[in-house]
Parts: sequence; structure tokens; C-alpha cells
Amino acid sequence: MAGVPLSGLRVIKGEDALTLYQWNTGTAKHYFCKTCGIYTHHQRRSDPTQFGFNIACLEGVDPFSFEPAPVGDGASMLLE
Repeated sequence: MAGVPLSGLRVIKGEDALTLYQWNTGTAKHYFCKTCGIYTHHQRRSDPTQFGFNIACLEGVDPFSFEPAPVGDGASMLLE
């Protein structure tokens, strides 16, 4: 997943194959492929001026060519 300002992402083909899901406050907008169900992108709830997007959905981009990103164990997200 990567991030970009709203003006930095444009769907150039397949927009008619996307479906929108919204939960809770409706601030975030999550887009999925109607055919296969893959998550493509979303307008972030934490920063509605940004899209998060699935780099595996970009034509010509090999997501396995990137170095693995460090992932936490979730412990830092626990409330004390």
C-alpha cells in the first residue's frame, strides 16, 4: 500500500468495474473490484485529502520488487 494526495491518483480504465463501500462515519471511501473483489484504493478517514492505494493494481509495477516494509506486532496499538 502507498499513499498519494487526491489529485495524484486517477483511474484510467476499469472505473466501471469498481464498487464503493463505506462504514461507520462514511468519511473513508473503500473501492473494490466488482468482479474479483480485490481492494484497489481508498480515501483515508485519518486524512481525507489522501488516497491509499494497492500498488499491485498498477499496470507495469511488480509489487515483489520492493523491499519488505517493517511490520509491528500490534502491541504499540494497545491501550493501557
